[in-house]
Amino acid sequence: MHLSVAVSKVNKWAVRKGGDTLEMIERPDGGLSLVLADGQSSGPGAKAVSIVVVRKVLTELSDGVRDGAAARAANDSLYVRHRGRVSATLVILSVDMASHSLVITRFGDPPIYVRSLENGVGTLRRLAGEAPALGFHRHVRPAVDELPLQPGLVACAFTDGLIHAGARTGREMDIHAAIDEIWAADPSAQALADRLLKRALDLDDGRPTDDTSIAVLQVEEGEGTGPRYLTAEMPVPNV
Repeated sequence: MHLSVAVSKVNKWAVRKGGDTLEMIERPDGGLSLVLADGQSSGPGAKAVSIVVVRKVLTELSDGVRDGAAARAANDSLYVRHRGRVSATLVILSVDMASHSLVITRFGDPPIYVRSLENGVGTLRRLAGEAPALGFHRHVRPAVDELPLQPGLVACAFTDGLIHAGARTGREMDIHAAIDEIWAADPSAQALADRLLKRALDLDDGRPTDDTSIAVLQVEEGEGTGPRYLTAEMPVPNV
């Protein structure tokens, strides 16, 4: 099999430092993890929160700690640091080679859409289950889903900027329908991430009302060996 990962993100309009942080790390067993956190509110304060959360998760994962325990460690760290007054949402998308599965771990109920092949037919669904926001309480458990790795599996995670897109103008997006439509036109991780973000920007007339991050992980047919590639593009603000 072959993995494709794509990320598209934009800050809230007129805010130089957004509150979303997304990082990717290779796991000790050879898999990889995408870690996405959305700090409470926006701006520098929210960014500081999301960075603390993501860095804690990355440290734990790199030491071989399981995803659920890494997420709880991030919750404990944020709770102690801010005494339960600051929160964040968290998503970890992990390709775990030890269990040969896609492990999805979340705090704060960020929507996760999963597309899989059932009898040769692609089916899109939103994961069920609930988990509290990270940082408010000491003793909490994340929602964890584990799906077998197989060609045709796609996971799409995003922060609430996508949900709120168009709210100012009364033109909210039907995210389920949008994912289905985009995927039918171009079934690739990059196209899904980029076009979802473009639709959100269009609904907000180019002025996003919140930080928006979209991460897509796709499992395809392919060779199990060969080179790996990673590219990134981002604007550099004028000083």
